[in-house]
Amino acid sequence: MDYEDKARAREAIEQLKYRYWRACDAKDPAGFRDCFVATGGQLDFGPLGRTDPDTMVGIFKQIALATASDGGPRILDMHHGFMPSINVEDPGSGDSGTGAGEPTRATGTWTLQFRQIDREKGTETLSTGEYSDVYVVEDGRWVMAECLFTPGWSVTRDLADATITYPEVSAHPGAATEGADS
Repeated sequence: MDYEDKARAREAIEQLKYRYWRACDAKDPAGFRDCFVATGGQLDFGPLGRTDPDTMVGIFKQIALATASDGGPRILDMHHGFMPSINVEDPGSGDSGTGAGEPTRATGTWTLQFRQIDREKGTETLSTGEYSDVYVVEDGRWVMAECLFTPGWSVTRDLADATITYPEVSAHPGAATEGADS
């Protein structure tokens, strides 16, 4: 496998992870789900539990789509992922034994900085953590087969004197991943 194949795979995987975080922040369950393998898959999100992508979508909906007493969103999130380290694996040896072909599996780690405003509790939480992922090609595009999040440090503070503004939020299924080509 040549350098260009690995570079294209890394770029596609980076775009996948960015779409995943964008779907989280956009409160887009369909976009969130679309970032994972169609069946199976393993997710471990620490306090949110260890499960499969379909079950995690249900948990995601309960949290991300919760409504505050004033009718607006209860939870406002901001995911910032950075410092990726992505290892694209060489394709199987095949009949020729050369390992030629497009890559179909990779692993990666990312650092996350996460902010969450809980408008009902009047709190802001800033936290960090590390993602360890397994990526595979499914139907011609990269998706996550495994996603493990290990929480780091966290601080929660009171926002009693804060003014919180937000745009009108409405979920548009698939909006966060619309136009995705990986």
